[in-house]
Parts: sequence; structure tokens; C-alpha cells
Amino acid sequence: MDRKIEKKRGLQSKHVPYIVGGGLLVALIGWMVFGDHSTTVRVASDGLTISKVTNEEFKDYVRLNGTVVPIQVVQISPEEGGIVMEKVAEEGSTVKKGDVIVRLSNSNLDLQILNAEAELAEKQNLLRNTQVAMQQDKLNNETEAATLGMDVERKRRAFEQNQRLYNEKLISRETYLQAKEDYELAQRKQELIGERLKKDDQYRSLQMDQMEDNLANMRRNVLLVRERKQKLEVRSAIDGELGLLDVELGQNITAGQKIGQINDLSDFKIQAEIDEHYIDRVRQGLQATFTRGDKTYQLAVRKVYPEVRQGRFRTDLVFRGERPDNIRSGQTYYLNLELGQSEQAILIPRGAFFQTTGGQWIFVLDKDGSRAYRRDIRIGRQNPQHYEVLEGLEPGEQVITSGYEAFKDYETLKIR
Repeated sequence: MDRKIEKKRGLQSKHVPYIVGGGLLVALIGWMVFGDHSTTVRVASDGLTISKVTNEEFKDYVRLNGTVVPIQVVQISPEEGGIVMEKVAEEGSTVKKGDVIVRLSNSNLDLQILNAEAELAEKQNLLRNTQVAMQQDKLNNETEAATLGMDVERKRRAFEQNQRLYNEKLISRETYLQAKEDYELAQRKQELIGERLKKDDQYRSLQMDQMEDNLANMRRNVLLVRERKQKLEVRSAIDGELGLLDVELGQNITAGQKIGQINDLSDFKIQAEIDEHYIDRVRQGLQATFTRGDKTYQLAVRKVYPEVRQGRFRTDLVFRGERPDNIRSGQTYYLNLELGQSEQAILIPRGAFFQTTGGQWIFVLDKDGSRAYRRDIRIGRQNPQHYEVLEGLEPGEQVITSGYEAFKDYETLKIR
């Protein structure tokens, strides 16, 4: 006999997945329509630095750490190399211009001096011998010229006498012609000998002048070599303080090698390193100040070094007017370097947020201060206290200027 099966009524287990899925779908639709899609995070107010945007005078300057250095540093480099025999001055001592600092010894230089002097003596002897020989030649030439002159005179008298006898028909024509020819030949010889003697005198004078010039050059060469000997005494080029002397007794020093330095303490300058961010704005003549005690001192940029090392470049500043009392090399002063004129601008205080955002955006609080929203901005100039805001903020708004590392990826901050 068949039994009738009754249908179950009400909620059954097989209906549960459908109900849950429907509820989730409704919730998702509601969130998509009415929900807040921005990335939000809660932060504690006691961990934030909240600053106010202001409109006030912006002082365009940068704070520097400057070190006092001598106005001039002169390198000590010997012109001649040698072995250190004596250290006359010690580091830190005061020296005058021309004072001996180090004495060197150079045996090769001594040998060069001896060789130069020996060569000079040899040349002098050669010149004297040549002068004697030339003087003897000159005397011989003068004797020859006198003999020829006498011969010409004799033959002239013989010719004139024979001419008179020939005119009186007392001698033959041949005798007369021979006397005439002898006289003309003697005259010709005298002319030729005169020309030769004249050229010999010119050559002799030229040769003597050349030898005298060579001898004078050798004398100068000997003097220069002797002066090189004097340069084995390394002397101070200026009045100042011997700041460094890096030599030891017996050490071999080469010519031109740096062995120390002399500090010119007649005045001082200040060297400072500046972030490369300012390299296009720092130039010669910019003014700087610093305060020591109750006095403010003025400086000016004298030199800007173009080389950038580890993100910084170097400048030299010199005093304009009074110097501090008891100023010493190596002291540190904190300078304010003026980069431009003061102007009204929208400002926010400096803060750690800049390291994260690069000045491109910032969190701005709403009116009740319960939320902060990310906003794009544009930063201009900066000084040790403030950033200049060119776009994105208005005076009176409040911003978060502390670090953003914990919430840099969020759009909205809920502040509790």
C-alpha cells in the first residue's frame, strides 16, 4: 500500500546560500552608490604637527656653518730637491719673509757647481791664449804692412829717378819700364795686403766678441748654479705662521714637492659649504651676517667654487668692517647668507613632510580639524624657517607639517 509524502514548508538549509549571496550583493550595491571610496586611515592628533598657513614677509636667506681660515695659505715647495739636513722652524711658529725653514743637501748639485766652475776656468784660459795669439797676429800684420810701405816708398823713388834719367836720355827705355812696373807692383801688393789686414781685423774682432759672449754666458751659468745652491735653504715667502711642515731629517725631498704651508694671519676669511640646491643663486658680492655676543658682523661672498662634492659646494666670505675679538683659525660661525630681497608671500613652516612629498603635495585640515585631505601644492623659495607656497594654499588654512612616512599612501586622514 502506497504512503502519501507531504511537502515541507518554511526556510530550509538549501535556501541559506542564496539568501547570504543576495544580502552581500545588496550591500555591495549600497557601498558602490553611497559609500566613501577614498583611502582613509585614522591617526592620533598627538603625533602630528599642525601649522597655520600665513601671509607675511619672506626673508630670502640660507643658514650656513662657516669655518674661520687664514686669508691666504702659501704652499712650501722647494725649488731644488735634496736630503733634509736641518729643520730650522717648527709647526706653529711665527716666521718672517725670508726666514729659513728647512736646509737641504744635494751632492749632485755640488758636483754640477764644480764642473761649471772648471769649464769656466778652461774657457777663460782658452780666451786668454786666443787673445795672445790674435795680438801676435796683429803685430805681425802691422810689421808686414810697414815693410810693404817702405818697399813701395823705395820703388817710388827709384821710379822717379829713372824717369828723370830716361827723360834726359841717360838710361834705356827697358830700365825705365822695369822701374815703373816694380813700383806699380809694390803699390798693388800694398793695396791687397791692406784689404787682407782689414778683413783679418774684422774677423778677429768678431771672434773676440763671440768668445766674450760665450764667456759671459758661462759666468751667468755658474752664478745660476750657485744660486741653486742657495735654494737648498727653503725660506718663507711671507710673514705668517708655519701651519704645517711634513718633513723628517734624512728624508729625500724632490723639487716642487709640497712639504708644508704658511698661514697668512694678517686677516681671516670664512669658508662655508652650501647645498647644491642654491648653486644658481649664490654669486660673488652677496651679503651675509652673523652674531657673536651682542654684535652683528658683516661679510660678503668673495669666491664661489664651481665644483660640487656630495651635494654641496664651497664658498669663501670676507669681512666687511669690524672683525670679532680673539678670532682664531678653525672657529665655527653660524651665518645668514642673504639670497634676495624680503617680500610678502604665503608661507608654511618647514617640516619633515617635505622629505616625503618633495613639496608637491600636503595634507590640509578641514574646518573642524577632524579630517585632513591630500592636496597638490607648489613650493618656491625656502629659508631655515619657512617654505614659500606659490600655488595650492590660502592664508588661514591649517596643514600637517610633520613626517608622512606612516600614511603617505592615503588620501584622507581621520584625526582622533
